[in-house]
Amino acid sequence: MRIATYNVEWFNTLFDTTDHLLMDDGWSGRQDVTRAQQIEALGIVFTAMDADAVMVIEAPDQNSKRCAVTALENFAAAFGLRTRKAVIGFANDTQQEIALLYDPDVLSVQHDPQGPETGKKGAGDAPRFDGVFRIDLDIDATEDMVRFSKPPLELAVTTQSGAALRLIGVHLKSKAPHGARSRDEVMRLSIANRRKQLAQAIWLRQRIESHLTAGDSLIVLGDLNDGPGLDEYENLFGRSSVEIVMGEEGPLGLYDPHARRALGARLGATATTSRFFLPKQKRYLQALLDYVMVSEDLRSRTPRWRIWHPFDDVDCWSVPALREALLMASDHFPVTLDLDL
Repeated sequence: MRIATYNVEWFNTLFDTTDHLLMDDGWSGRQDVTRAQQIEALGIVFTAMDADAVMVIEAPDQNSKRCAVTALENFAAAFGLRTRKAVIGFANDTQQEIALLYDPDVLSVQHDPQGPETGKKGAGDAPRFDGVFRIDLDIDATEDMVRFSKPPLELAVTTQSGAALRLIGVHLKSKAPHGARSRDEVMRLSIANRRKQLAQAIWLRQRIESHLTAGDSLIVLGDLNDGPGLDEYENLFGRSSVEIVMGEEGPLGLYDPHARRALGARLGATATTSRFFLPKQKRYLQALLDYVMVSEDLRSRTPRWRIWHPFDDVDCWSVPALREALLMASDHFPVTLDLDL
């Protein structure tokens, strides 16, 4: 079985108000890329992956007038993908949903949120992800109220053979310091936003531990937008959100080989899953942001990870159409996990 995570940059801009693809020469949300070019590139990438399930990060918008499920299923139909059914969880207001595209002939999937509802009062013990998490962020003896801007997607999954597993799709992101007018304000807002992201990671970690303690087979996948050596605030807090979410190796830990390797590296090379252009420096920045983390029981089932990087993966590089499609489709590259279930 192949399970993937793929952050598709501004997928939402590729659909009209009726959730149909805009296959035209208008600009997409990507720099100097038309909607038709990005759509065709995504079709090539999704077809090449041939996954049984794809956790789509930055999926099309879900609101009273738009339907992310309809949009994704229309996309799948346009390219004849096996992953022709979609499911989302709690919608957000960022136009970047978290959704799963899957093959209904292989998997049965249900949105299955865990934890108590909190209302505005919040709770400090793994509340439901559309609720409020109470935690003291700055050690001032006063609890802060934390919400997810993009609530993780919790899924109960059953394979055709009857195997049961849990999937949690995530997109943790520390907001940019919007509105800051000085260097001190930039630093203050950046630290506050990073502190909130780490609180969300702690909240997610509580849920992970409850599943692992119960003996559930668990996969946590998506974009954590954080990792070893990513920015100057890491040393200030001691741990990245990646480390918090994974936990220590062992029965209550999760495993992703790229993350573990990066955490152990100082000057050595690490894998990367994204590529961003820096206009002022006229160069590209590459970073490890996307992960597929598995529980110990799944790690024993001969898992095989692959980052579909157009320059680092030999098979991607050797197929020019796929190489160009990966560069055109998004500023992130897919990560797949092949697993015997």
